[in-house]
Amino acid sequence: MAALFLLLLSAPLLPCAAVKIDPLAVDEQVLWVSGQDSVSTFRIPLLTFTPKGSLLAFAEGRKASASDYGSKFIAMKRSTDKGATWSPMSFIIDDGSDLDGLNLGSVVVDEEARTVILIYTVCFHLYRCSPASTMMVESKDDGLSWGSPKNLSVQIGVTNFAPGPGTGLQKRREPMKGRLVVCGHGSIEGDGVFCILSDNHGKNWTNGAALKSIPFNQPKRPQDFNPDECQPVEMQDGSIVINVRNQNNYHCRCRIVARSRDGGMTLPIDDMYFDYELVDPAVAAAALLKEGVMFFVNPSSEHHRVNLTLRWSLTDGNSWERNSFQIWQGPSGYSCMTSLDSGSVEDKKYIFVIYEKGHKDIDETISFAKIHLYGGL
Repeated sequence: MAALFLLLLSAPLLPCAAVKIDPLAVDEQVLWVSGQDSVSTFRIPLLTFTPKGSLLAFAEGRKASASDYGSKFIAMKRSTDKGATWSPMSFIIDDGSDLDGLNLGSVVVDEEARTVILIYTVCFHLYRCSPASTMMVESKDDGLSWGSPKNLSVQIGVTNFAPGPGTGLQKRREPMKGRLVVCGHGSIEGDGVFCILSDNHGKNWTNGAALKSIPFNQPKRPQDFNPDECQPVEMQDGSIVINVRNQNNYHCRCRIVARSRDGGMTLPIDDMYFDYELVDPAVAAAALLKEGVMFFVNPSSEHHRVNLTLRWSLTDGNSWERNSFQIWQGPSGYSCMTSLDSGSVEDKKYIFVIYEKGHKDIDETISFAKIHLYGGL
């Protein structure tokens, strides 16, 4: 009996609800349709809750074509009832007729300052323009209005940096509690994972961790090491795990996982691994830690952007549950995920996903799904 008691004490603590997870999509709405309102394509969806509990959804409005180049605007919709209804589309930034316009981007919520910050880039591809600039715009009233854009390049330099796309984070635990962390990638030749950091609520930013591609600042070939778009998540021990797009399929057609244990200052190579269970066609994906459970969303396919799937891990992403939940079987692309961390029993039940969805192509619509984690029971 004593031996059994000691064994129970030494067993890992799993989230009580996690073993019963059986997701069900209880609501899905199309937020944007490409081709409507004289906009060629809506892409790069972002989603977050504000400190007041509103949902903010963002997208790139690509005016003339689906290309990453070209002029664009940042579109937003807002919900005050957890996604049941949405405001009409509003416009945060419009780059006019720039040949190499803005690109989203990461949204980061500062819980302490009660603000929402968008980080985006301009002239990232250096197409008939130079230099590239990293930009910031901030809302202090729950997303109802936005301040003037601020160019961060004076602080962090003009090296090409494309945030996310996805969500940044504010550290809730030591080390560096309260720090804002936004991670992204570089140009194709000078690619890799790079993070920028702010310890004063976005007033000033510095360069942090870097996990550079190999060979760096040189043309890439298939199967070169080329980490790209990424999503950081703060873990319960205060470390930051970054789930990364494996652009050139180095070592596998799966995700790269890196970890910073010093608040986003470094990404040691001996803390990096390849997650063979998370097969991936090289795409921006979503990751979220909720109630001790790691959730992950991507088009779960080695070669095609189809089969958008929700997976979950009870072991901080070290292994994944055999069961999964298919959100959409057809063409699907970039995604972003959030949840409301209010502490209420009701809010513990739900996660919210925004993603690129189509029947023939991934960029036909941007869709929002509300998922009940235990709704299928």
